[in-house]
Amino acid sequence: MEQHLSLYRIFYTVANTGNISQAAKQLYNSQPAISKSISRLEESLGVTLFSRSSRGVALTEEGRILYQHVRAAFEAIDTGEEQIRRMTALDMGNLHIGVSNTLCKFVLLPYLQSFIEAYPHIKILISCLSSNQTLALLDSGKIDIGLVAHPGSLRTLDFYSLGTIQDIFVSSPAYLANLDLRPEEMNNGRQLFEKGTLMLLDKHNMTRQYIDDYLTTNHLQTHHTIETTSMELLIEFAKIGLGVGCVIKEFVQEELKKGQLIEIPLDIPIHRREIGFTYIKKRRQEKAVQHFIDFYKSIKEN
Repeated sequence: MEQHLSLYRIFYTVANTGNISQAAKQLYNSQPAISKSISRLEESLGVTLFSRSSRGVALTEEGRILYQHVRAAFEAIDTGEEQIRRMTALDMGNLHIGVSNTLCKFVLLPYLQSFIEAYPHIKILISCLSSNQTLALLDSGKIDIGLVAHPGSLRTLDFYSLGTIQDIFVSSPAYLANLDLRPEEMNNGRQLFEKGTLMLLDKHNMTRQYIDDYLTTNHLQTHHTIETTSMELLIEFAKIGLGVGCVIKEFVQEELKKGQLIEIPLDIPIHRREIGFTYIKKRRQEKAVQHFIDFYKSIKEN
């Protein structure tokens, strides 16, 4: 097939012009060379593709069948080339981002709004995934960029920090009142975790794994837990008094300010975590991806 591509181009041009002389001019070739190429293709297929006359050439029945397919193929190629030219001219392209629901809502959306204004022709696909899933898809090349908490070991990844976040435990004032804990039992959270219901993300989530390590390291026991896949649900559950939720402090500032939620004091605070954009390093990035990388770096630096 590969060795016949040039022959099919010649066949397509001759069929369009109906004249070997005109085809030769369009292809910047000689008439004998065009005639020889058509003969080679006919010999290869074992059929006659053109009937010749003094007025030019006309497709045979076999030629018309082949022409239908060849025309569709070359029209598809022309369409692809035109789309690439438009992408280059208009900064079009595709950008596939992996991000958790929480980071998408509170961190990614402000970047996207400004980016779309600057590059309205880039097609953006968002996959809402856990950080672990995002890293796995990045590693396999199925997404372009991930927004995640720092994974610890970067391996083949580049990581561009957007700052740090603080994990905290919160509950509603009514829930704390119903637990009837003495002030000293509140101050380190130990009795609160043992008596109350602790609400956490599911065990496949990187945040949950981080919090489990904290609880184990500090010998904090939990007896009643609720798991969910969404931090937004944890926040809402905590607001209605369902239990003590582990949330990101930066994302509940309004609730803390209004007194809808109360931060549980801990004698040993949870270490802050770094979040940022990550992508496979040393890989040639598509134009749309490089635009996004350059864009968020310029926003952060300014």
